[in-house]
Amino acid sequence: MVIADVVKVVVPAVLSFSIGIAITPTIAHYLYKYKAWKKVPGKMALDGKEAVEFNKLHKANEQKTPRMGGIVIWGSALLTVVGLSLFAEIVGSSTVAKLDFLSRDQTWIPLVTLVVGALVGFFNDLLDISGKGNGLSIRRRIFVILAMSLFIGWWFWKKLEITAVGIPFSEPFEIGWLIVPFFMFVSVAIYASGVIDGIDGLSGGVFASVFASYTIIAFSQDQINLAAFSAAVVGSILAFLWFNIPPARFYMTETGTMGLTLTIAVLAFMTDTLGEGIGIAALPIIGALLVLTVTSNVLQVLYKKWYGRKLFRIAPLHHHFEAIGWPGYKVTMRYWVLSIICASAGVILALVAS
Repeated sequence: MVIADVVKVVVPAVLSFSIGIAITPTIAHYLYKYKAWKKVPGKMALDGKEAVEFNKLHKANEQKTPRMGGIVIWGSALLTVVGLSLFAEIVGSSTVAKLDFLSRDQTWIPLVTLVVGALVGFFNDLLDISGKGNGLSIRRRIFVILAMSLFIGWWFWKKLEITAVGIPFSEPFEIGWLIVPFFMFVSVAIYASGVIDGIDGLSGGVFASVFASYTIIAFSQDQINLAAFSAAVVGSILAFLWFNIPPARFYMTETGTMGLTLTIAVLAFMTDTLGEGIGIAALPIIGALLVLTVTSNVLQVLYKKWYGRKLFRIAPLHHHFEAIGWPGYKVTMRYWVLSIICASAGVILALVAS
């Protein structure tokens, strides 16, 4: 039975990667054909002024590298989920049926979160590559995220009866209906880390490590369908990364980061008390670089407000390293190494402390 479960997790990962590799040339062709990049390059800083340091480093590339590369990720993951389910339905074989991991109790919530988040991000990217290229305002994006997370949080509380948070080496901490606003807070915080998509290959490597971690955690909890879903996302991210290694063929942007970050929050909660684990407590360790990204932004704003000057040359932190002279590829590779270390530590904690 263990071998069958391993196959059920590995097959979606391989299939998703293969689909991603197969569809990317066509997607890239049309992104370049229709010049899917910012018509007005450049970025604004957190205080609303021009991000001078950032624009020195990246402004030139923004007008020749397409955005919306995240289509590869959610597109190949969605095709894998739906494809295996339809294939199992058509063939009717019991052996093939075991590969179908589309289930209401484990797969539907993260799948819908990934797709809806991706579509909202896709709409934002469409606005970003047309006209003045401003996209949806941050307020509108946060509103969408809060609305989505409110519904999902309510579903966790009302339908799945999740009312506690797993605590390492201890009994779960009961919070009742507060699980809803807590999920909303985690969702917004993780979404804010999406700005890690700023250097070629950086976000792909970090996100792949995070989803791989939750694949292992879900598998250890015998949530095989959830593990298979997470593995499919890993495969699709790796396919994207194949074309995003410097120099990037395209950028992930919101259609990738919004769906992925919201799905990470869902996976953390589904591998918590629902799976008799500590998926939430492990998240700050598994996603330490995502936490660091958000924290550096917050510190930059507060430091400038209190002391009238910047703490970092550029925020978030990975751009600071670029500004002080690190080549982009060096920042990316070092973040990959740290991401693997943090992910491994988080998985070990989740496995031994549940």
